[in-house]
Amino acid sequence: MGNEQLTQQASTAATPNGPAAHETSIAATAHRWLLERIGALWALLTGRPISLYAASVLRIGYGLLYLVFLLREFPHRDEIWGPGSPWTPALAQQLFDQTGWNSILILSGSRAYFEVCYAMAVVASALFMLGWRTRAVSVLFAVVVASFHARSIFMTDGGDNLILLMAFYLVLTACGRRWSLDARRDRRRTARAGDAPDRVRSLYARQLHDARATLTTVVHNCGILIIAAQVCFLYGSAGLYKVQGLTWGGGTALHYALNLELFQPWPALSHLVDEYPMVIAIAGYLTVLLQVAFPFVLFGKLKYPVLAVLLGMHVGIAVLLGLPLFSGAMIVADAVFLPDRFYTFLPHLWRRAVRRTGRCGSRGRITAGRAVVPRPAVARRHG
Repeated sequence: MGNEQLTQQASTAATPNGPAAHETSIAATAHRWLLERIGALWALLTGRPISLYAASVLRIGYGLLYLVFLLREFPHRDEIWGPGSPWTPALAQQLFDQTGWNSILILSGSRAYFEVCYAMAVVASALFMLGWRTRAVSVLFAVVVASFHARSIFMTDGGDNLILLMAFYLVLTACGRRWSLDARRDRRRTARAGDAPDRVRSLYARQLHDARATLTTVVHNCGILIIAAQVCFLYGSAGLYKVQGLTWGGGTALHYALNLELFQPWPALSHLVDEYPMVIAIAGYLTVLLQVAFPFVLFGKLKYPVLAVLLGMHVGIAVLLGLPLFSGAMIVADAVFLPDRFYTFLPHLWRRAVRRTGRCGSRGRITAGRAVVPRPAVARRHG
């Protein structure tokens, strides 16, 4: 009997208390889960550059948009940004003293200086779109966009606000590694050095190269994540703001927008669309629903139909309300959510469509030839 009591006491002393052990296991599980998430996030940031094709699409899209914007406003450049603008450099400087902005356009009041700046802006936009020396040109493009935006902030629409943000974000990204002159030059350099022996580097040089590559990858990935977060915040806040409005809740917001003379590039088309109030109400409710739900559908396949509907919505805004710059900026921003495999599949899809078109054309020519030239059997029968 005494031995059994001693055994029970020893087992009780060796086993920890039930609640304490349960709390310890929960804490250990939570700690392990937190470490796994931190490790996964670190691997995402440092493993490899993400969305290189999407970054290139953003570079091409915003460079092209701003180039077209500058060329479109070329006849009116003096009234908007130049010395002859109603928003004079003195007024702009007063606003800069309050907001902290600045612009290279007010460094001199000379018209020749303004024309040189405008030409530089056009060239910078074109080079940024083409991806020539993208690291340096991206900084120049951001300075150009910021300077033109700040010079006459009350003279343009809301599209250049998003282009301004994206110009700063794209400085952080490696947006010239795909579909660019830089990528083409790197491929040629790699092809020329393919047969050459590898250069022997010291340990310090290798460590410095690896650290530079890791830093570039981290900065690029952070830039892409910031762009994605910015677009999500833009859609979410716009949807929540619309929910608070009575016109959006009543389904009549688009009706009032279509009847504003300021947003009627084609009045006949606006009045034609306005004749279908049920369609307008459904479009309004769908807009609010998609904008509020947008941040929550990005992690599944549902994002593809949502992005398609948003594309149609922005095209409708560009055509019906006359805001092509804003719509183009939003369409380009949505491209950041498409994976790289989507963009790598596009050339294959294009080549397949070209081959199919060529086959259809060849079949048409063969059929036409057969219809014109009679077969020998038919010719003998009639002979």
